Amino acid sequence: MTTEPPANEPANDEGLRARIAELRQDHQDMGDAISALSARPQPDQLQIARLKKRKLALRDEITRLEDQLTPDIIA
Repeated sequence: MTTEPPANEPANDEGLRARIAELRQDHQDMGDAISALSARPQPDQLQIARLKKRKLALRDEITRLEDQLTPDIIA
């Protein structure tokens, strides 16, 4: 009996790599948005803080998915 992965997680390495690439692009876009907002004469600090929090969440998700691609090797 096989179990299927949760619907929000890709089933294979290629799917994981595609999702990671998508998240990396979102992470870069978030960084660009933060830079643009910070460059304004009176930046909205609350909005910047929210974007930074979201950017960190994206980084955590990327790391989690990358860990799934790396096999566990006991040395």
